[in-house]
Amino acid sequence: GSLQAETAETAEALGASAADTAASAVNAELAPLGVSEIPALGRAETERELLALRGDELTQEQRAKPYIGPRPRIVTRRGWGANEGWRERQFVYTKKVKAAFVHHTATGSKYWCSQVPSLIRGIYRYHVKSMGWRDVGYNFLVDKCGNIYEGRAGGVAKPVLGAHTLGFNTNSMGIAVLGSYGSRKPTGAAVKAVARLTAWKLGLYGANPRGKTYLKSAGGNLYRKGKNVRLNVISGHRDGFSTECPGLQLYRKLGTARATAARYQGR
Repeated sequence: GSLQAETAETAEALGASAADTAASAVNAELAPLGVSEIPALGRAETERELLALRGDELTQEQRAKPYIGPRPRIVTRRGWGANEGWRERQFVYTKKVKAAFVHHTATGSKYWCSQVPSLIRGIYRYHVKSMGWRDVGYNFLVDKCGNIYEGRAGGVAKPVLGAHTLGFNTNSMGIAVLGSYGSRKPTGAAVKAVARLTAWKLGLYGANPRGKTYLKSAGGNLYRKGKNVRLNVISGHRDGFSTECPGLQLYRKLGTARATAARYQGR
């Protein structure tokens, strides 16, 4: 109530639109309003934040020994210059985050990391204006320098419904690595960023990056609607949908990402 009102008042003073404010306010528990990045946290602070965010839902065991990677630095939508007037106003959530699907954007790998905000704005424009989606499809994007970007609006710590893996968007998250990785290997920095991000976000929901989980298919070209499918907690797009994505070379690195993420979680 009052935080929301105060938030809106502050934003008005800053000259931000209601949509800008809304996109930023969903991260209010993690960072001040209107920031261009959510800073990295150490392990102890991350564990405290986990208790503040999800303490009521954790088991006694999880509270005593949480397996969660330190929160990585995340560039916000404001940080990459999202036009908040394009997306649908309301945010849509699922119950939890049981799995992460890794993608590549297939937009070529010859870019400077300083160009990434404009690349993301282009993907956002394509998803909303050409595909007619409510917002950018991916929950997060990662560049070859290892920077992590907030994708679809709704809050980086929340189980935001994405549009990334047809049939398996519920209770999952989509992470797109910028570039094409059919024949080109992803950078070590990009793979490490995927590991850091999954160690933290899956950790918020008690998921083991090295584990398996079941997701119910909503229908796609690999699994019929209603089928319970056993998947790696960190999967590639092609595991849930028949596609080249995330490219063979990135797909081959998912084992490394799983092992690294589990290590970050303290497993």
